[in-house]
Amino acid sequence: MDLTNFVAVSGVPGLFRMVANRSNGLILENIDTGKRRFYTSRKFQFTPLESISIYTTSPMESAPLKDIFQTMRDQVETNPPVSVKSDETTLRTYFASVLEDYDEDRVYVSDIKKVIKWFTFLNERDLWAETEETEEDESTEEENNEAAENNEAAE
Repeated sequence: MDLTNFVAVSGVPGLFRMVANRSNGLILENIDTGKRRFYTSRKFQFTPLESISIYTTSPMESAPLKDIFQTMRDQVETNPPVSVKSDETTLRTYFASVLEDYDEDRVYVSDIKKVIKWFTFLNERDLWAETEETEEDESTEEENNEAAENNEAAE
């Protein structure tokens, strides 16, 4: 699952796809409307989903968001995401079923709500296929590079 081009913007609801990077901000595309807009770094803070991790109590200290999304996706039929309007106990219980060893002291309910909102946003728009194609393209490209290197070594 590739979350490289998905960005959360402070003060703006939803997720965006990064189109271009400029020295003073980002050009982002609204996933729903397809409209592109420049967001200046002076006014907004950007958080690529790829860089987000959730604190855990395990020795690794954190779990990448893409792994959590993959677990949620695997469980979507048997354990669908709860509403973000649910009470704190329900949210924490659901999140514990997705990530058993999350650190309850450092992971706030607002963080859980964001993860659920983002997952629901991506899942409703079926953006998983797009992220899987990107990963397949990268792995195919790596395999082609390795094959070319092996051919050169054989000659």
